[in-house]
Amino acid sequence: MQTSSDRHEYPAHWEADVVLRDGGTARIRPITVDDADRLVSFYEQVSDESKYYRFFAPYPRLSAKDVHRFTHHDFVDRVGLAATVGGEFIATVRYDRISADGRAASAPADEAEVAFLVQDAHQGRGVASALLEHIAAVARERGIRRFAAEVLPANNKMIKVFTDAGYTQKRSFEDGVVRLEFDLEPTDRSVAVQRAREQRAEARSVRRLLGPGSVAVVGVGRTPGGVGRSVLDNIRDAGFTGSLYAVNRAFPEEQKELDGVPAHRSVREIEGPVDLVVVAVPVEHVPEVVTECGEHGVQGLVVVTAGYAESGPEGRERQRELVRHARTYGMRIIGPNAFGVINTNAGVRLNASLAPEMPRPGRIGLFAQSGAIGIALLSRLHRRGGGVTGVTGVSTFVSSGNRADVSGNDVLQYWYDDPDTDVALMYLESIGNPRKFTRLARRTAAAKPLVVVQGAGSAPQGHAVRATRLPHATVSALLRQAGVIRVETITELVDTGLLLARQPLPGGARVAIVGNSESLGLLTYDACLSEGLRPLAPLDLTTAASAEDFHRALSEALADEACDAVVVTAIPAVGEGPAEDAALAEALKSAAEAVPGKPVLVVHVELGGLAEALSAAMSTAPQAVSKRGDAPRPAERPSTAVQAPEGGGLIPAYPAAERAVRALAEAVKYAQWRREAVDPGRVPEFEDIDEKGSAELIGGLLARGQGLTLGVDETCQLLGKYGIDVHRALPAPTPEDAVEAARTLGYPVALKATAPHLRHRADLGGVRLDLADEEQLRRAYAELGELFGTPQELRPVVQRMAPRGVDTVVRAVIDPAAGAVLSFGLAGAASQLLGDTAHRLIPVTDREAASLIRSIRTAPLLFGWRGSTPVDTPALEELMLRVSRLVDDHPEVVAVTLEPVVVAAHGLSVLGASVRLAPPPVRDDLGPRTLPVY
Repeated sequence: MQTSSDRHEYPAHWEADVVLRDGGTARIRPITVDDADRLVSFYEQVSDESKYYRFFAPYPRLSAKDVHRFTHHDFVDRVGLAATVGGEFIATVRYDRISADGRAASAPADEAEVAFLVQDAHQGRGVASALLEHIAAVARERGIRRFAAEVLPANNKMIKVFTDAGYTQKRSFEDGVVRLEFDLEPTDRSVAVQRAREQRAEARSVRRLLGPGSVAVVGVGRTPGGVGRSVLDNIRDAGFTGSLYAVNRAFPEEQKELDGVPAHRSVREIEGPVDLVVVAVPVEHVPEVVTECGEHGVQGLVVVTAGYAESGPEGRERQRELVRHARTYGMRIIGPNAFGVINTNAGVRLNASLAPEMPRPGRIGLFAQSGAIGIALLSRLHRRGGGVTGVTGVSTFVSSGNRADVSGNDVLQYWYDDPDTDVALMYLESIGNPRKFTRLARRTAAAKPLVVVQGAGSAPQGHAVRATRLPHATVSALLRQAGVIRVETITELVDTGLLLARQPLPGGARVAIVGNSESLGLLTYDACLSEGLRPLAPLDLTTAASAEDFHRALSEALADEACDAVVVTAIPAVGEGPAEDAALAEALKSAAEAVPGKPVLVVHVELGGLAEALSAAMSTAPQAVSKRGDAPRPAERPSTAVQAPEGGGLIPAYPAAERAVRALAEAVKYAQWRREAVDPGRVPEFEDIDEKGSAELIGGLLARGQGLTLGVDETCQLLGKYGIDVHRALPAPTPEDAVEAARTLGYPVALKATAPHLRHRADLGGVRLDLADEEQLRRAYAELGELFGTPQELRPVVQRMAPRGVDTVVRAVIDPAAGAVLSFGLAGAASQLLGDTAHRLIPVTDREAASLIRSIRTAPLLFGWRGSTPVDTPALEELMLRVSRLVDDHPEVVAVTLEPVVVAAHGLSVLGASVRLAPPPVRDDLGPRTLPVY
């Protein structure tokens, strides 16, 4: 690599894989002295016009001096990066540090000249934009704050790369050249541009996997059975609209087809492009297949082969090499150990999975990391009886297996603007990048519902997961804050998803209940109360109710302005049959269509006929497809409602009141989140905050070491710069010291033991309050000594009494995976045992601070519960906003704890505080776009 004379070692951390605009991938890495031949070969493939734009003159070939200059870098003042595919250069960028007069310079000069060259065949793929993000990040790391570029006026593409990047810039024209200067500090616009490009690229990369024009299955057995043969049969039987190929190197040379599918011994033998390859060969043969696919120009792989990270350390390294190998050729991977992918779009009809049946088309997107859970989800959505019925079907399905490359984040990017998907359902055994997932989930949830089941245990062995210190419950709370509908089981996942797929969102929590069973109506009423809904008194139509009675009652309930949703309960009457079921289903359907805009759910008990009738009335019967993938016969053709636009009004039916109400409650909470997300609030400015002074103080403190917990005085000083006043607590190692401290602070005072086993444990008796004079103080001091030991064991302190109120705790912590989190709860063992703590991601807005206080179960204690005096919650909200600002402004503040914070009727008192400083963790969400490396 670099020679010993270079100033810095090869910066391996600059290497990255990126997704380009068309969905393909490229590798970005530093250029070294070993790249001379690659550089010359790359330059030979660049057109004369592109060379002219780069050098402002005809420049047919690079001289030996040029090659030396462009391959020898010190990685500080001179840096070159290359984008590669298949190990060959497709684009380069370099910067040279310059002084104010434009000459070569070294630090502390903070400006550099930057220039690009992109091979003509790869122009338009977003390569230059990706390189600009990475070279800018490198420059910032090396102390460069500004780029300058000179571009010919006719080079519109390159001018657009710079102007579209979103950086603050200046533009001038002199001597026939456009000069652009721009600051490298990320702006809101540059981050927005970067994330928009990320979404388009990653969505496109998934779209290429789910909508291929041609598919090859490698590892197809010559006889029925086996994984490869099963996948081939499933693709064929689903009626895939593109070209399909069977590949097995064991096929005889004379064999040209297999059950009507063209057969080949190698991917190389296939004439024409192959977009997607399903790999089902033994693990030791996968590298050879990947090479064949890459050389043939395949766009993506679905690797169903097992034997990777799920099998242990050797398999994990094998998995890493698989991903590196595939990305070398610009390919993305679903898997390994994957169940497969499905796309029910009529223009694709792809079932490249181990699911033997193609799901009915619909509006629900499914993602499952587990193949077994994927099977269960598909089965529940497809079957007619024994569960939720009268429902819609699936748009796309992805089972990612070990998710070594394509993950739930990528699929979310695709679903965000997928016109075929209205609701996204995800089963996640692990979250590889919680910070990014939360960001993408918030954006997706603002457009369409996202329902998630997250495994509570440790991540499966095949999954690489970033370490997080946050409890599972905290991660769940943060997901809910981002608009994710977080449920506990796959039954709830399906129940909630099906309601959201075709029913409108409720406008509130008021629920009307109508039905022909008083008992079932009361069960539904109680379930609503348990879920925090506001049920109206159930309307009992009696068991003699007819379909017309149901129609009239449902119509009146929907027309009632005091109702936001309706649950219809129904039990069978003696002697009723299919005709009565069909009539009831039609009555409910017509009533719901006449008064649209409110969700309707049906609870049926042992009434399979109604479930089937509802399905028929709503035109959701599954279509049958012949084994050869032919078009459905007339009697089998799917009804038009399956492909109906939004608002088709499918009424989901549930076999239990609890399941229906739980799904409705999730819809109510999600609808409320959507309404609030329109105006999320603002992060307020406080005029008394000393951000600069705090930075200087933190810098000076960190100079002592890599990480430290501040002392009392330093903690008070830092918090004071953000307007947070901490009551002083003076040490009292002797009774005389305690008396002197009380004189300094003024009576009445509190005497507290601060030993670790007694700290914040008033229930153990280590605190004495309202000590009005010296006599009471000395008596309390002696009592503590008799109960708990010597002053050295107690570590007593004296503190001025604060006004009585409610004891609370405010914490902030920076988690390496999830980011900065603000937490709030009441102080005391009861809250800790119940886990009654609420969380929000930092920075917190004023509306989020208000909701944080109100989201704990013990919140009524703050608002006058049982006649008590309400406390000053606005002061508490302000305190949390100040803590949020401190941690957001200074990522070196990795932990803050304020305990207790006594909130009185007027004002509050912070009686204890601790702050920990450390070098901030690296934030990859603010850096250039990269694919994760597991």
